Amino acid sequence: MTSSVHPPRPGPGGSSPDKLAFTLPSGRRRVTPARFGRESRRDRLLPQLIRNCLLDDAEQCVQVRLTAADAANPAARALLDTEAGTALHLHRVLDDTEYAALFPRIIGYELDTAEPFLLYAAPRGIAAARTHVMAATDQQRFTRDLMLALCLLDGLGLVPRGLSPATVLWDGAGVQLWGLEAVTRTGRPRSPWGRQPFCSPEQRQGQGFTDARDAVWSAAQVLYRLVTGRTGPADRAPADLGEHRVLDQTLRQAFAPRAADRPTPAQVLDLVAPGAARRVRLTLPPDEMRPHREAFEDSLRLKRQAPVARSEDGSGAAAGRGTGEVLCPYCLETIQLDLTKLFITDSRMQYKPLDLAGIKNPVRRNDVMRGAVQKCTADADFPEHFIPVPYLTYGRPLTVAMVGQSSTGKSHLLTQMIAAVTDGGLEPFGLKWQSVNPEQHARFVRERVQPLRSGQVLDHTAALGLDDFARFVESLLITDARGQVRPVAFFDLGGEDLVRTDAALRFLLGVDALIFVVDPALALPLPQLDHVRERWGVEVNRDGDLAFGTVLDRLPKNGPYLDVPAAIVLGKADLLRFQPPVDRWLNRPPATALDPALTHEESRDVYGLLRRHAGQAWLRPFDAIRRCTLHIASATGGQEAHGRYPAGAGPRRVLEPLLALLAMHGLIDVAGGAEAFAVGETPVIEAVPWEETEETAGSGGSGGEELQ
Repeated sequence: MTSSVHPPRPGPGGSSPDKLAFTLPSGRRRVTPARFGRESRRDRLLPQLIRNCLLDDAEQCVQVRLTAADAANPAARALLDTEAGTALHLHRVLDDTEYAALFPRIIGYELDTAEPFLLYAAPRGIAAARTHVMAATDQQRFTRDLMLALCLLDGLGLVPRGLSPATVLWDGAGVQLWGLEAVTRTGRPRSPWGRQPFCSPEQRQGQGFTDARDAVWSAAQVLYRLVTGRTGPADRAPADLGEHRVLDQTLRQAFAPRAADRPTPAQVLDLVAPGAARRVRLTLPPDEMRPHREAFEDSLRLKRQAPVARSEDGSGAAAGRGTGEVLCPYCLETIQLDLTKLFITDSRMQYKPLDLAGIKNPVRRNDVMRGAVQKCTADADFPEHFIPVPYLTYGRPLTVAMVGQSSTGKSHLLTQMIAAVTDGGLEPFGLKWQSVNPEQHARFVRERVQPLRSGQVLDHTAALGLDDFARFVESLLITDARGQVRPVAFFDLGGEDLVRTDAALRFLLGVDALIFVVDPALALPLPQLDHVRERWGVEVNRDGDLAFGTVLDRLPKNGPYLDVPAAIVLGKADLLRFQPPVDRWLNRPPATALDPALTHEESRDVYGLLRRHAGQAWLRPFDAIRRCTLHIASATGGQEAHGRYPAGAGPRRVLEPLLALLAMHGLIDVAGGAEAFAVGETPVIEAVPWEETEETAGSGGSGGEELQ
């Protein structure tokens, strides 16, 4: 990469330039004429291409892009996403500072397209790889600038894994650090990256966790190459390091094989430019989320101090169904197993009555029962419907209801959540799954999961249900680590259409867990979402999601808080994947254990984001429900174009909300217990026992009479 950007030549016959549409770092959209030069591969081992670009016949820049073929590879898209996220983060923090020139300046980006790209201002300098030996007068300035860049990244919790002579540019006066696609967060598991000897031994082997001192090794190797004209050994200090006095005095410890034995970027910077590290720290912006995080902690403290009302079964849901009775997932009336109403499908997929009298073998009988269904006749006016027998034979199902307006992406999120379960996502947590009815589950996979994974946009689910309020989606049998089996039923609530009917109230009396889905386009007045709002024809709603209030107002309440476990999910988070704190969580690898501390941090971050930008109305479920976690998720990983997802539908963090709910119901064991997982550890001075009095006993009954 060089600093020379020549205006691209017009096409044959002076053809007019292409129109290029992209998003600016501010979040606004720009459409402008663009001409392009010849392209080349930026790194022969990486998929990104680079070419000169002229915007509006005046503004010179470079475009980094993926071809459609390369963009079909999720790993290639992830690299470009990482590069864009890092460049935008640096732009937000450093754009108006003296340090901005140390990094590429991003002009725009367009990532949710068949051929995604980034636009940068023209690079400053030429790659250090093209310099054989650097003059002694330049070495100190080069070292200072390189350490300044590393110190700034360290202050932001970032580590540049790809630092090498090819990614460090020098123009004779200053450094510019490229290779942003290789930046990762401090503390993430290391993975092999880079070339010897510029990648540290631990990074090359993929051992341990990323550390800012990984980049110090790389910087030391780059400087040794520029001072001597040759590369050093890949696992130790060069044997002739003592012959180069300044390099030896400054960077000898930087060649230590273990990161723990190397100096930090700030320590090296203070050797070459005393006091510079302190000035860097003062440059970094203050923590604007602090008051919102403190408000979150205050809310949890109030929840811990509040009296706790428990239902008869201890689940937080009200009682109301007798022994052996379950709620029909379609008509929402109570039913129980009746062996005289069983059916199986014949070769033409038609239901025919099942007579168990002739089946004496218990193994075969159990197998037949697993595929059988029972005709529900609880509501004579409801269309004919059938319930899988296993749904009726393992006790009361755990009912999980998705809440949100129809445009929030609930169908996609729930489809990917169930698909993650059936892909084995619960196994690391000691849970196993089985379909309630193999035939129905196969149809769900065929009609919902497979089309979505192939990149199709799903239609809104039209299912048999209660006036479009509670639509049954799917059910699974979950076996916990103790061998106990429980059906888990998933419903989609169209809360804005809820009417005060007996059946709707009966359903809400028995709901066991709620997932409130927040649409960022409706909740967050951020400029980068304006284009999406315009395309979808929606506006910011400062009053919150109507469906949230509709459901919350109809839930039974036995104390100061509702006690049904809940999760708030900031859905479609790919729209905000470069926005703090979403960028911190969305790309985290899938969890293999539930860490209460991480769940607490994620909840606090999402609470802070919504409180700061959306307002308290969007946090009403958290304020109303005692046990409520908050999460970031994306069902598709990107936005659709012309009815398809260009990169396919790549889910991110779709299982975490369900894991939290299962933990709150005791199906997953967590450190400190389910209660502490939801509301945090309770200091002794906060403990307030619940003493039931005649007044409270009479005012919080769980029966349906008071709600009629």
